[in-house]
Amino acid sequence: MKKKLVGIYKTLYSHFGPQDWWPGDTPFEVCVGAILTQNTAWQNVEKAIANLKREKLLAPHRINELTGQSLARLIKPSGYFNIKAKRLKNFISFLCKRYDGKVDKMFSNSSDHLRGHLLDINGIGPETADSILLYAGNIPIFVVDAYTKRIFHKLKFTPEDISYHDMQQLFMKNLPLNAMLFNEYHALIVMLGKNYCKKRPLCESCPLKMCNYRDK
Repeated sequence: MKKKLVGIYKTLYSHFGPQDWWPGDTPFEVCVGAILTQNTAWQNVEKAIANLKREKLLAPHRINELTGQSLARLIKPSGYFNIKAKRLKNFISFLCKRYDGKVDKMFSNSSDHLRGHLLDINGIGPETADSILLYAGNIPIFVVDAYTKRIFHKLKFTPEDISYHDMQQLFMKNLPLNAMLFNEYHALIVMLGKNYCKKRPLCESCPLKMCNYRDK
């Protein structure tokens, strides 16, 4: 399994090149992006973050002081803006109350404890929590998304109904615990999912030649 996972990584890296994830000028901006990117394209998140920057509000205490309605209006381009405003406010309330709004102080906590605290925040699930840990905190934890489950099920590595935890452990037990590697690998999986392994897959041009899905 280790050789297979490494081989897939090398093939995808050779095909797509480095992805330089996650876009963001600061760790706090990455945290905000991880919450806003739920169920939307990244370009929509960029517009929402640009709105916050334009109003000089992209800071924990400033967002914490906003009403939910005002925040929802600013992040409207990200979609589901009323729900996301509540989720973002929940996270920032946690950040301000526990860590005085300081992201570096938050990441000084034990990663296991911090992950548990993030998952306790209403509206933050495993994928968002792990994106915050990996991309904003540089903590080696593998992010699993729908593309990961789809691709590795088609490769016959995992059952279709595999849990988030078990899918995550497939990578974390078979690869070095390295944040840069996990960062790049997840980004490459997303590129493969977006460009080739779609619901209607483009198997003939896919860079991975080890998948038997095309034979079905």
